[in-house]
Amino acid sequence: MRRIPRRLSLLLLPLVLLSTQARAGVQLTVDGVEDPLKAAAIAGVELSQYATREVSDAQVRRLYERAPGQVKSALEPYGYYDATVSGDLQQIGKDWRVTLHVQPGEPVKVTAVDVQLDKEAAQLAPLRRAKRAIERLKDKPLNHGAYDAARDALSAQLTANGFLDARLLTHRVEVTRANHSAAIKLAWQAGPRYRYGKVHFDGSQFKEGFLDRYVPFKSGDYFSQNQLLELQQALNGADYFAVVNVLPDVDAAKNGVVDVTVQLAPARRTIYTGGPFIGTDTGFGVRGGMERRWVNRRGHKWKNELVVAQKLKTLSTLYSIPLPGDNQRSYNVGANFRDANTATSQSRTLELVGNETRQWHGWTRTLGVHALSGTFTVGKRGNEPDNTPGIEHGQSTLVFGEAALTRKQADNPDFVRRGWLLSVAARSTASSLLSDASFSELIADAKWIRAFGTRSRNRLILRGSAGMTWTNDFAALPPQLRFFAGGDRSVRGYGYQSIGPRNSTDRVIGGKNLLVASSEIEHYFTRNWGMAAFVDAGNAFSGTDYRPKIGAGLGLRWRSPVGMIRVDLGTPIHDDRAHGIQLHLVIGPDL
Repeated sequence: MRRIPRRLSLLLLPLVLLSTQARAGVQLTVDGVEDPLKAAAIAGVELSQYATREVSDAQVRRLYERAPGQVKSALEPYGYYDATVSGDLQQIGKDWRVTLHVQPGEPVKVTAVDVQLDKEAAQLAPLRRAKRAIERLKDKPLNHGAYDAARDALSAQLTANGFLDARLLTHRVEVTRANHSAAIKLAWQAGPRYRYGKVHFDGSQFKEGFLDRYVPFKSGDYFSQNQLLELQQALNGADYFAVVNVLPDVDAAKNGVVDVTVQLAPARRTIYTGGPFIGTDTGFGVRGGMERRWVNRRGHKWKNELVVAQKLKTLSTLYSIPLPGDNQRSYNVGANFRDANTATSQSRTLELVGNETRQWHGWTRTLGVHALSGTFTVGKRGNEPDNTPGIEHGQSTLVFGEAALTRKQADNPDFVRRGWLLSVAARSTASSLLSDASFSELIADAKWIRAFGTRSRNRLILRGSAGMTWTNDFAALPPQLRFFAGGDRSVRGYGYQSIGPRNSTDRVIGGKNLLVASSEIEHYFTRNWGMAAFVDAGNAFSGTDYRPKIGAGLGLRWRSPVGMIRVDLGTPIHDDRAHGIQLHLVIGPDL
């Protein structure tokens, strides 16, 4: 290590001594008011800047004399125009202590609000709501921040709804200190309401006209920023592009018509996914996939996935053909081989699927046909031989139609604070045409999430599932068309599909009906870590013999980099057949 020369060290010594000396600072205290007035008063006083800065005696006294006026100015935006301020100044060693005593006085109240809008603008619902928000300031203490926010919100709604030339002609707050009153006067000149012109896509890899299916408006419709946001979200959701910028050409608008330019950059065309995973319903496994985001210039997609786990093996392929139109229709054809081994059943099936999906009145609607064929056993326990008495064997082919509606809303896809999901599906064969049995089935699933409490650190999660089956030969239905309960997403505290009607040898074989409900409370100690308490109840049953099983327990929650991880420990409640603690592990989004 090199030594500092002696002469240089002598030069640096005074600087070092000066830096180690205690600096004089100001300790500022404000009393007589609470937040937000107290915080505003402290922030508005120059003395608050010298808590850790060196200050001379003359500076302190000069700043102290200014402090009362600065406090009064800081309180005026909150409607307090008659505040009185006194203070104490004390020197304690090299530091100063300043105490300011504040009496805010009577606040100014808004006694009159006059908001003027052009007739056409005033008739639009978003602008009516923004206007009412300003009018609701009447009879309340004057708050300049609330006034500015309400005024700016109305200006923003004018722009968002196509009044691109709108001007704020009058914006006054007239304060009368004598009677502590204020009058708000606002007037806008909205001007013409603009309409959409043409939409230009720059950087697209598809044939001309293909991306029109994602545009939620037509040329000639009134301009709306919400629709531009919908367009951007739709293009992002299509998974074709790495960059999507939707830019209205406002500066080039002519005769009340605005063209829209969409700047695009293609995403990586082929993506590969894979890696290990674990779930209590499936066991440990690995997953691999290959997806072709677009196969050709017509936007076709192709997706393949292989799953090899202890209790589940699947190989699936799906080819999607987007169709023209603004409802995002597509034809989909696919195949899925499934080898499943649960606590009560085993099955090997091949399923071919052809369907059409589209957006329908805010829902995702699916109409399609399935062909399902395979072998299965039900009632098996563990690794018992297949010829064990009580195990039921089956082999069947079923061709059935399916119609499904799904809808969800969420404020944040990664961690939902306000959201819900609803899914309804109906399946049916055409009598026994091309099938070994006829059946019809209705299924409904729902989930509701709401955050509550301080900083939304708590969540209430409710979910439910219901199903009903009609068939002329229940024994011909494979396990995936029967109803079972129990498992991570059903009744926790029980093994996956371990609950349901039993045959004459007391083995679970599944039922025709299902009814399950769950309630859960989560509390987060930090942004990413929390715990949960839950109670689940439900059962699969046939006929009207419904006897719900109940499971309850505690869980750990982690908002990990790969998504939400849920670890639950559940136990059956008042069940003579089931005891002990069951581990449940789920990785994935809330909805």
